[in-house]
Amino acid sequence: MSRIRNRFLVAVALLIVGTIFSAGVVFAQASECGRQRKVGVKALDEITWKQLNKVYEDVGEKQYDKAYDVLIKMLSRTSRDRYLQAILNQALAQVEWSRENFDPALSYFEKAVELDALPDQAHFSLMYQIAQLYFLKERYQDALDRLELWFCKSPPEKITSAAWVLRASIYARQENFVKTLESIETAIAMDEDPKEAWYQLKLASHYELEQYPQAAETLETMIIRWPEKKLYWTQLSQIYYKLKQDEKALAIIALAYRRNMLDKQSDITYLSSLYSSADVPYKAAEVLEKGINDGIVKSTQSHWTAVADSWYSAEELEKALVAYEKAGKAAKDGSLDLRRGYLLIDLERWPDALVALNAALEKGGLNERKTGEAYLLRGMAQFGLNNFDGASSDWGKARRYSRTKDAAQQWINHLQEERRRKAS
Repeated sequence: MSRIRNRFLVAVALLIVGTIFSAGVVFAQASECGRQRKVGVKALDEITWKQLNKVYEDVGEKQYDKAYDVLIKMLSRTSRDRYLQAILNQALAQVEWSRENFDPALSYFEKAVELDALPDQAHFSLMYQIAQLYFLKERYQDALDRLELWFCKSPPEKITSAAWVLRASIYARQENFVKTLESIETAIAMDEDPKEAWYQLKLASHYELEQYPQAAETLETMIIRWPEKKLYWTQLSQIYYKLKQDEKALAIIALAYRRNMLDKQSDITYLSSLYSSADVPYKAAEVLEKGINDGIVKSTQSHWTAVADSWYSAEELEKALVAYEKAGKAAKDGSLDLRRGYLLIDLERWPDALVALNAALEKGGLNERKTGEAYLLRGMAQFGLNNFDGASSDWGKARRYSRTKDAAQQWINHLQEERRRKAS
């Protein structure tokens, strides 16, 4: 689950980047939702209005230091007019916000709300930005309180998808994934062009709640919208596999393979294993062998053994022999050479079988059963090459092992009959 949680945190981070600098603008406890404020709009004198207008022009031209200095001077001369103090604090907060000085911006926003002098629209609007700043400071419950009040006081037509995304992000940080889903799904439904990060948050919430069928549905949508993202293809396949829908799991990852999207060893071995499970050994071997040859999959004993086993299951014996030989070169014991010897004996390729079985016995590391089998098979190769003395010696050794004793004796008897036949 750690990988899922990491993807989830990345999604949340992306959401915040997109949300913090997008929507507009709110504070007070949720208990204020039903409170009626009796605050109206007040007129500013002409001098003050002109000064503020010039400040807004400076802000528009990104002359933040100049705007800030003027506002501080104006605030220092305002001692009794709470309405003007609130406006100036709000303006200072916006300047600091623009300069990404979020701590002082929060202080100014809070002061503007604390003065309780602005009309409802401006007063509650500030709480949206305060909620965003609390979120940045990881004060999640405070952020949620402010945001819920803003939701309460805002006309429905003023509530944007970005606000629902912020709400979802807060709930996600509180690990309330049911509420996260409610909010992010609302945001997605009301936006003509939902962001990828929103779907990532929705997907992560389904994972956290172990809602795998819903996660699969979400990934199907994400693949349609962002078909170039390999991660969504592999995730969808893995979810289908978890849901025991193996055919769908294979179909999805195989399609990603055909689109040349699988570029990691784990991707290739996963696809190969699904082909094996689906009893398609030819494709299992083909995919894994190509992955090794392309340098995506490491050329190891275990990988070449898997390739060889799959070729063998597909009855592609020549290809299996090549793969077993490559696997055997990396092996520390003779087990794989013994396996190759079995195949070569079946094909009656006596010289090659003798080479393979010599390698098996020279490397050693075989248990009693396999050692007996190696001598028995090597005797058969010797016999096939008309080296009767060598065959007799090997079968004599094979007769020392309980598992191969009877078979070795039968071959010795056959050899004696053959010698008598040739002598006569």
